[in-house]
Amino acid sequence: MAEATESVAEQRLSGEIRRIIDESRQSQALHNRKLKELVSLHRSSPSDLFFEAFVGALAPLFDFPRRTISAERAVRFVASFASIVDGSGSGTVDTEISFLELFLRLLLSGACSAHRPARFRSCQIISEIIIRLPDDAEVSDEVWDDVIEGMKVRVGDKIPGIRVFAVRALARFADDESDIVDLFLEALPREQNADVRKTIILSLPPSSATLEAIVEATLDVSGLVRRAAYCVLASKFPLQALRSSESIALRGGEGALSSIKHRTTLLKRGLKDRSSPVAKECVRMLKEEWLLKCCGGDPVALLKFFDIETYESIGEAVLETLLNDGVVHIQESQSIREYISSENTSEAESTPTVQLISPEAALYWKVVCKHLHAEAQAKGTDAATTTGTEAALYASEASDKNDLLEGVLPGSISDYVALVKAHLSAGPNYHFVSRQLLLLGTLLDFSDSNNRKTASAFLRDLLLVPPESETDELGNEISVGDGLTLGGDREWARAMSELAKKVHASTGEFEVVLTGVIEDRARPCRERTASFTEWMHCLSLIGFLLENIDGLWMLRGKAIGASELLNSLLLPAAKQTAMDVQRAAVRYLGLFGILEKRPSSELVRQLYQSFIKGSPPVCAMACKALLDLVTWHGPNELNRAIGLHSEVTKTSFSLVDTSDYGEDACIDVLDLLYSGFSRDKLELGTEDDVEESIVAVLGEGFAKLLLLSENCASFPVELRPVILLKLITLYFSEESEELQRLRQCLSVFFEHFPALSCDNKRTVSCAFIPVMRSMWPGMFGNIGGSSVVVSKLRKRAALAARFMIQMMQTPLLSKDNEEHSGDGLDCMEEGLAIRIAVEVASCQEKTAAAKAYISALCKMLIILQFKASEQKAIKCLRGMINVLICRVYSDRDVVRDLTKMSTVLKTLDECPTEDMLDEEVIALLEKLGIQGGIQWDNNVVPPTPVPPSAKAPPSRARPRRRRHSSEDEDSDTNNGGTSNLDAPSINQVTVTPSLTSMRSQRASKTAALTKIAAETAFQSLDSDDDLDAQSGLTDEDS
Repeated sequence: MAEATESVAEQRLSGEIRRIIDESRQSQALHNRKLKELVSLHRSSPSDLFFEAFVGALAPLFDFPRRTISAERAVRFVASFASIVDGSGSGTVDTEISFLELFLRLLLSGACSAHRPARFRSCQIISEIIIRLPDDAEVSDEVWDDVIEGMKVRVGDKIPGIRVFAVRALARFADDESDIVDLFLEALPREQNADVRKTIILSLPPSSATLEAIVEATLDVSGLVRRAAYCVLASKFPLQALRSSESIALRGGEGALSSIKHRTTLLKRGLKDRSSPVAKECVRMLKEEWLLKCCGGDPVALLKFFDIETYESIGEAVLETLLNDGVVHIQESQSIREYISSENTSEAESTPTVQLISPEAALYWKVVCKHLHAEAQAKGTDAATTTGTEAALYASEASDKNDLLEGVLPGSISDYVALVKAHLSAGPNYHFVSRQLLLLGTLLDFSDSNNRKTASAFLRDLLLVPPESETDELGNEISVGDGLTLGGDREWARAMSELAKKVHASTGEFEVVLTGVIEDRARPCRERTASFTEWMHCLSLIGFLLENIDGLWMLRGKAIGASELLNSLLLPAAKQTAMDVQRAAVRYLGLFGILEKRPSSELVRQLYQSFIKGSPPVCAMACKALLDLVTWHGPNELNRAIGLHSEVTKTSFSLVDTSDYGEDACIDVLDLLYSGFSRDKLELGTEDDVEESIVAVLGEGFAKLLLLSENCASFPVELRPVILLKLITLYFSEESEELQRLRQCLSVFFEHFPALSCDNKRTVSCAFIPVMRSMWPGMFGNIGGSSVVVSKLRKRAALAARFMIQMMQTPLLSKDNEEHSGDGLDCMEEGLAIRIAVEVASCQEKTAAAKAYISALCKMLIILQFKASEQKAIKCLRGMINVLICRVYSDRDVVRDLTKMSTVLKTLDECPTEDMLDEEVIALLEKLGIQGGIQWDNNVVPPTPVPPSAKAPPSRARPRRRRHSSEDEDSDTNNGGTSNLDAPSINQVTVTPSLTSMRSQRASKTAALTKIAAETAFQSLDSDDDLDAQSGLTDEDS
């Protein structure tokens, strides 16, 4: 009777708990009230009875596999109840803690269940309880250890959702348990699910060990993971100040972003991220965490956390982002005029006193002024394109922006000039600030003649400043900087050109001023009395002029003409003994040749001599100049310039030995450039800069020629496959491993080249077989080596072949190219398949290298995909498939794949019973450039594989061996008392390769018995004449 009463009470209690849980699924707003009801019910009920009823009420939740809103509400409600139960009422505190521990142990048993919904719900409830559980909750260490170990196991679960909740459960213990962090860092790289990776990133604690993993996660393929990485970086890794060589953490400690590289890398990736939520999260981190919290809203203080002199583009991007977001506001009291103050020495004159500007402030004011100018221009354009009140509003906004800009800029041109001169005289440490101020001058108004005169005099002084130089260990003078541009810095020369064009905006005024300066500096050079510094200064001015004019016709009537620049300055400079002077002269000879309508003979011959006889840096610069001229004018124009006229279309490169030619070398320009690939390795580059090697320059130049060859009618089409062959072999060679810039350039080239046109794919198809021949070891004149070396070379050749097939399978960027191609079999995969099949059928060598070569080609053939529209190509391949199978018959895997390919071709063939005529096959091959066709037998049948004979071959007669009694006893014992083995019965056993290659211990025992019995059989075979006649073997053969 008592048991029945208890059962009724348990059912009533379970029903009440079930009702409360069901009502909690309706809305989150009901949870507080329902929690009170459930806690009250728990207090008024016995602990053991309540736990059993509670578990029974939750049973349906563990069988429900889907994640619905109502089920998620129920899970959160149960977790909240388990985390807030306090034990007041009929039970004691220890009793309530026992309830939580019992519940956790029950969930742990469910987490190990084979039933996926039960395992999923258990891990979910455990994670929710751990998240909600207060810090002062009294749970035994034994229970927590079991929870941690159980969740570690679930991190490797095959269900992604379970792994997510396991990681969430362990996240709270990650700060105290280093092995949990190690587990996260180990699981993160191999995790394939984006949600799990996101949860791991959010669960990592801040430390130097986890920083690299989180920064690396900003390159994840999933936008959710990248966004989570920026969220963690913003909340857990504070910005850190670097002052007086000391790292001071503004907030936090070990996980501070103390590396400038980390900060710039994060901003470079985040601000330009393709996903809008990721970019917004990066902007939020930059704005709210870094600017407002760490820097107090001061953008100049924020820039001090970046090395803006090295990462100038990052600093500009940061300021532009903050300005566009409206975080940075320019006050009217703030301006550049704060750094300029005037001291009145008399009533007639005043001397400005300049305070030096920091690099961060200089960059800030440059970006702010450009931003205000751009906004004023945009509002003015909007006012001009609208009417009425809207136009007046835009005009008013534009006027306000202009007024604000005028208040920020220096008050006069004289003040501006004094500001720049003060920073120029401050030394090289303020070179960056001076360049920012030069760019700032482009926003000033030079319409007044006095202002223009002042600025012109200032520019002339800048142009007359000689370049810096120093003396090396051997006493030779060398230039400081790049040795080419004005001021030794390309950015400085660009800033100078922008300011000069702004000041001298009238037509021809810029050329007049600059040629006048060059005329003044060129006098000692023409008189051949110039020093190294004077030559470099004159050449930098000439280069500055050539880079900022549209043609040599603009120099007519000026202080110095084009012919005088060439004959009196550039050509003599190229013959100077100083390497830096030669290099700069060759650089500007190439630029001069581009501005010419047709390249002059003297210029081309000088570039030839510099390429042939010059030192490695000069040779590399001459190579660049010649490639630029070939790209701009075409190879025929350069050949005519040296007196080389040829009516024959060039189909290949001729080998050129440059050491045999003098000053009047008459070599085809393409042959000369191609010969640079075979120059001595000591001439391929300098020790200081391997990226300036001749091979790197030639590789980039020929890649550019291939991309632009369709627009150059004089470029021989037949050379395109030869050039591509060289580029591919260069890309996969060990020689280019150190040339990282070249490899990056070629990787981009190979990605875009086949997608531009069908002609480019035709080039890839034509170059496929030559590439394989040039890279395959042991054939076609290629050296072999040891087995390890040969294997490595074969793998490299196969990798190059697969790479070219991927190029063939790259879709075209424009569909117009596909329509324009027409009947272009040679630019399709079917044409490449026929080329490979012909190469396999034509290879008659029987060496191991040839067999491996044929097998590799057939493996490439299997990868290709065919279209049903190319019926002639399909029939041609069907006719050759048996020949291919005969060539690779020893390779069973390739034979199987070729057989499958034959079935596919037969399915695609609309008329499988009809064969192609020989005339059609020859015409098809001639269209692919295969002359003469190839002879094969369409009716050839591959040999049928014969299973190996199980009969052992007879051997020479051996003396009869006396058997010992111990052997007989062993034989009797092992054979169950049978002392004699019958030889014919052994030969009836079918021996397969699998049985002979993989022997177990039992098989070894059987083999030993078989050997003993075979000896008896061989003795009988040797005495049997009939068996000898059947075997066809003699004593000599054996």
